[in-house]
Amino acid sequence: MNKVQFPIGQFVLIPNPSVEERLNFIDQIPGITITLRNLLKDITPKQLHTSYRPDGWTIQQIVHHLADNDMNAYLRFKRALTEDEPLSDSYREDLWAELSDYKDVPIETSLLLLETLHSRFLTLLNGLSPEAFNRRLRTQVLGLITMDTALQRFIWHNQHHISQIRSIVAND
Repeated sequence: MNKVQFPIGQFVLIPNPSVEERLNFIDQIPGITITLRNLLKDITPKQLHTSYRPDGWTIQQIVHHLADNDMNAYLRFKRALTEDEPLSDSYREDLWAELSDYKDVPIETSLLLLETLHSRFLTLLNGLSPEAFNRRLRTQVLGLITMDTALQRFIWHNQHHISQIRSIVAND
C-alpha cells in the first residue's frame, strides 16, 4: 500500500456496527468541513495548486472532488432509501477533476456546498430507523452494499482526502 496515496490506510469495514458506532460515524460529518476550513485558512496559492503526490490531485481539485463525491453519496443514499437495491451510477472522477470548474471555481464555493449538503445529510441520517441502514444499493465496483457500509465509506473517503491535504500543508 502506498502511504502517500493512502495516508490513513485502506478502508476497513465494521460489518455490523452497533448503534453507538453508527452514531459515531454520523457525528463525524459536521467536523469534515470544520477540519477542511481549519486546514485551508492560511493556504497559499502555491499550496492550493500543489499535488499531494506525483501525478496526484492538487488541494483545489481535492476540495472540489469532495463536494462532487458527497453530492453523489447523498443521492445514492436517497435512492437506496426509496428504491429496491438501485444500481448506483459511477462517474469518472479523474476526468471530472480536469473540467474547468475544478480549475476556475474558488474552493470556498465547494466548502459552502459541503456545509449545506452535510446539514441536509445529517437531517436525513438522524431521521432514519436502525433498520433503514440495512437497505442496500448496488455499485459497479463493490457490488451490493448496505447503507451502513456506504456511511462508513463516506466518512473514510473524506478523512482519506483530508489527510492528503494535511500532508501538503504540513510539508510546506
